[in-house]
Amino acid sequence: MERIVVSPQIHFGKPIVKGTRITVQNVLELLNEGLNFDQIIKDYYPNLKQEDIKACLQYAIALVAAEDIHISSVAA
Repeated sequence: MERIVVSPQIHFGKPIVKGTRITVQNVLELLNEGLNFDQIIKDYYPNLKQEDIKACLQYAIALVAAEDIHISSVAA
């Protein structure tokens, strides 16, 4: 998690890749669109490293793991 930081002065405190202004959300959205690590680096963020993208995924996993999720079933 050392590669992900939160600074109130950058993107209103959204988590970013350390040393950049690239948000974790932006990286996750590109992954969701089906881009692989190499495509993200080549086409969007040439300053990122694969470890940065993995850190974004780890950050998202940690958020989900820390949440209390309550699912209610709806009767049909």
